[in-house]
Amino acid sequence: MNIADLDLNVLVVFDAMLQHQSVTRAGHALDLSQPAMSAALSKMRSQLGDPLFVRTGHGMRPTPRALQLSEPVKKILEMVRLEVLQQPAFDPTTAHRVFTVITPDIGETVFMPKILAHLQAHAPHIAIRSVAISSEGAGEALELGQADLAIGYFPDLAKPGFYQQRLFKNTFACMVRADHPRIHDTLTVDQFMQESHALVRPAGRTHLFEQYLNSKNIKLDVRAELSHFASLLTIISSSDLIATVPRDIGHVFATLAKVRLLDPPLKPPSFHLMQHWHTVMHADSANVWLRQMVKNLFND
Repeated sequence: MNIADLDLNVLVVFDAMLQHQSVTRAGHALDLSQPAMSAALSKMRSQLGDPLFVRTGHGMRPTPRALQLSEPVKKILEMVRLEVLQQPAFDPTTAHRVFTVITPDIGETVFMPKILAHLQAHAPHIAIRSVAISSEGAGEALELGQADLAIGYFPDLAKPGFYQQRLFKNTFACMVRADHPRIHDTLTVDQFMQESHALVRPAGRTHLFEQYLNSKNIKLDVRAELSHFASLLTIISSSDLIATVPRDIGHVFATLAKVRLLDPPLKPPSFHLMQHWHTVMHADSANVWLRQMVKNLFND
């Protein structure tokens, strides 16, 4: 007999008959009617080529062939229950796993310290691999299973096949060196327009703040155009340039260098930082744990 012709449901009926040795009781256990059980028994006998259960004065007794099949069938059904039907549990305290997270350099600075501290305390064998990929490449990497999660500002990932979850609302701040000779406690529109600026275009893309300037036809005196936010640390602390940065990264920089944060006078829009994932990873128990951890650490 070809295995493709075997209806695996007959194994469930077979196992119930072995346990109860009664068509009625086995039917009740499987929530099947008497006609349905009779049809299943007929199909089972035909497919396995044996009467399997014979009516006697002591109930439906298994034939030698049925007894021979009893252990293999139990093993098959147990394997299906444990390894096919049951979602494998994920225990972060014992699991060995490397998660790949897409986030730009600014995201590494904001997100990674908290994530690594949490892993060290609660998931000592789990590692994080952070990669910087453009929005277009991020979608493909998530879809192909090359990355588990994208964290940050990825508006291109708001499309079918992807999930997203809001983490927190972010705004912008202007960053200047602590002893700037002309800018003190506040920053006026005139100062903002007259001073020179450092502008970041991460991964060659136009940043949200630059998009805002373009929409308002505002032209700044840009003296430094950079690819990475991290470069601002030494540039701003050693020059008179202004850099307008997401406020969360600005707070981090203010603890690492002699810089000050000021409210921008032009009021650029706020934005939401999200975590994004593809359907392919949605039900994976390890990824469910990863996303819950990120949500707990960064949800405002």
